[in-house]
Amino acid sequence: MSSSSTPAWWARPIPWILVAGLLLIGGILLLPQDDSRAADDESGQDAEQPPALQADAVVVAPTRIAEQIRATGTLRADESVDLSVETAGRITSMDLPEGQTVSAGTLLLSVSNDDLYAEQRRLQAQLELAEAREERQARLLEEGGVSQETYDATQNEVEVLQADLDQVGARIAKTEIRAPFTGQLGLRYVSEGSYISPSTRIATLQRIDPIKVDFSVPEKYAGRVEAEQPITFSVRNSNEEHTARVMATEPRVNDETRSLRVRARASNDGNGLRPGTFADLTLTLGAVDDALVVPNFALVPNLGVQRVFVYRNGQAQPQEVGIGTRTSDLVEITEGLAPGDTVLTSNIQELRPGRPVEVATLRTVDDLDANTDAVVSPAE
Repeated sequence: MSSSSTPAWWARPIPWILVAGLLLIGGILLLPQDDSRAADDESGQDAEQPPALQADAVVVAPTRIAEQIRATGTLRADESVDLSVETAGRITSMDLPEGQTVSAGTLLLSVSNDDLYAEQRRLQAQLELAEAREERQARLLEEGGVSQETYDATQNEVEVLQADLDQVGARIAKTEIRAPFTGQLGLRYVSEGSYISPSTRIATLQRIDPIKVDFSVPEKYAGRVEAEQPITFSVRNSNEEHTARVMATEPRVNDETRSLRVRARASNDGNGLRPGTFADLTLTLGAVDDALVVPNFALVPNLGVQRVFVYRNGQAQPQEVGIGTRTSDLVEITEGLAPGDTVLTSNIQELRPGRPVEVATLRTVDDLDANTDAVVSPAE
């Protein structure tokens, strides 16, 4: 009996169709790549590179920048006094030209003092006799005509009379008002013949040229206020600007307002400025004549540091910087930049390190028409 068996897989015949397919696939893999496909791949890689960004820029150059404080102050007279008498009495003479300027020492008002002047004349006559007697006895003393004791008694009499005369003079002074300084009289509130006392309101005398300006600055700036610092100010309902200089400060900071009281002095030719007027003023704390500045909006905060984008070799490159005084438009760069550097100032949010950039408009700080005065709020 014959038997049949299945041959092993390697002994089986291979279909010709399968062989032909394998040869075709191998031939395709061995063919060289098409140049056009390579070119397409290369152009695809170029498309991933962003196009050059149009941006404005400013060239860094030294410029002057000032830090200032704006505040509200009050004008005060350089000298001011309320006129009053020290002794009560009836007004016997008065020369108070309202609104007029009077010279220092001018007699403005006196109350009844005839009895004092009479006593003064009596003492003056006695003093003159005593002084003449002293002169004669001084000559006789040299010749031995009088004793030393007699001369000493006469000399003592002269001194007593002089003291009595001085006392009467002091009492007369208390009945009179004389201008303590040259100044302008205010309105008077008494008339001749009125009975007045030390509490009676008579008039004021003020020297308003020069005039003082009182204002306050926050305590954080107290150490930066010095004598002779300039201020500018204007008064309400006037466009005229006036200048003054700091003359003094309080020795202590007010513990309630946490501010330092400052006083400046200004010229008041023509007496156009009046004491008691509010003044809007600006105090210059300091200035840097050769500061490097950039626009505020050019700064990019990044993890606690400040940086700007600098234009170098057609690309935007980040640069960390140190900053100082700020104004409303500009910021001082204390480190990180040098004169001549070009800082990008527009499309800041789209800038990336190394991104190609084309400068659309190139300007200088002078072209920006920016405010170079840093204004500090009094509330800071």
